[in-house]
Amino acid sequence: MKVELWGTRGSVAVAGQDTVAYGGDTSCVQVTGPAGEIIILDAGSGIRPVSGAVGAATRIDILLTHLHMDHIQGLGFFTPLFDPTVETHIWGPASTTQGLHERLGRYLSPPLFPVRLRDLPNTVIHDVNPGTFHVGSVTVTADFVSHPGTTLGYRLEAGSASLGYLPDHEPALGSISFPDLPDWTSGNRIMVGVDLLIHDAQYTNAEYADRVGWGHSTFAHALTLAGRAGVGTLVTFHHDPAHSDDFLDEIGRELAAEDHPFALTPGRVGQVFEL
Repeated sequence: MKVELWGTRGSVAVAGQDTVAYGGDTSCVQVTGPAGEIIILDAGSGIRPVSGAVGAATRIDILLTHLHMDHIQGLGFFTPLFDPTVETHIWGPASTTQGLHERLGRYLSPPLFPVRLRDLPNTVIHDVNPGTFHVGSVTVTADFVSHPGTTLGYRLEAGSASLGYLPDHEPALGSISFPDLPDWTSGNRIMVGVDLLIHDAQYTNAEYADRVGWGHSTFAHALTLAGRAGVGTLVTFHHDPAHSDDFLDEIGRELAAEDHPFALTPGRVGQVFEL
């Protein structure tokens, strides 16, 4: 599998800086399966440039973790959705109140958007509950995880390669140290033993103390989870947009100086991983 980062939720620009190294777009990751499957994880603003990167694909699958705006705001700007020759499947968390089609339709309709979801020419909507399904040769495992509102984490496997995607995740719920990872821990099924784990690391410990229950992890939480889950590589993700490149670089240097049982890389737009 090929994994490409298009939106990591970004870092903030500062005076005299035209661009941000960690990228300013919200969550979007493209996965290309061994048979050429195009799977897009979340549809934040980072999905817009993916429009020109999917080539002549005739089917695209978009897996939404949840429906917070930063994860769906790019949908209306993803041009394959308007192409009748492209079959687009949108997968997202099931709800006990309304189907995914109705909930997405709140955004893709006036006054928030001029085109209605029902008017897209070749789009199939799938409500997802915890379990496993297949997109071509890629096996997808979904599970509910700890984040405000109904939220899924996804595990993708093809051959011997595996990816865990948990961009918005708060399993610690108030704990700073969070030393244990029993089997029932939120996200365990998604991340245990994966080659590559993309995981929420929005806060420092000091910041988290005032943001318990907001649905996000600290850098320390992400590292603890990755170590306990036995992952190969951890990609820290969902950067706080108030953090500058310099701030994230400094944290990256501090973490790199520590001893970890996995490879560690801060998520930056443009990174490509071959699994």
